[in-house]
Amino acid sequence: MTATEVFESVTNGGASDFADVAAILNRNKPWCLIGGLAVNCFVEPVYTIDVDLVVVAKNLPQIQRELEAAGFAIQRFEHSTNAQRGGSKLNLQFTTDPRYQDFLGSESERQVLGIAVPVATLENIIRGKVWAWQDATRRLSKRKKDELDLLRIAEAYPELRRLIPTQIVEQLK
Repeated sequence: MTATEVFESVTNGGASDFADVAAILNRNKPWCLIGGLAVNCFVEPVYTIDVDLVVVAKNLPQIQRELEAAGFAIQRFEHSTNAQRGGSKLNLQFTTDPRYQDFLGSESERQVLGIAVPVATLENIIRGKVWAWQDATRRLSKRKKDELDLLRIAEAYPELRRLIPTQIVEQLK
């Protein structure tokens, strides 16, 4: 069984949903992955059901309409718009934080769940993870996951430790 087939089974259609979303996003470029699934492109992967994305802010209403037409339910939050198809465990999270708009234009193509998709640069992924880790309003468990992602990156890319808070990097000693 391939990793994509396992993910499809465990998420009740998440890999197929991801492929459908990628097709919608490719019609509304540019876009890129920015969260844990993006981290998995650079280090040993860990399981996640969240797909964190950034799109051009002005394109988000059109993307939402296309997602709804494809059977996704939309929920809006303070810093994100989320989408999920009934029965699927895959959770799409489109950030609406304007800081992430700068990530677009420097992404590179990577294989994710069996398809080629744009992924933010590792440096930008680190920036986003640091912002999330520093956000005291987020649940502690989410912040700890961001910290773990930063530790995984710091282990694999020692030359990028300068971008990661000292408090996190010191744990590697």
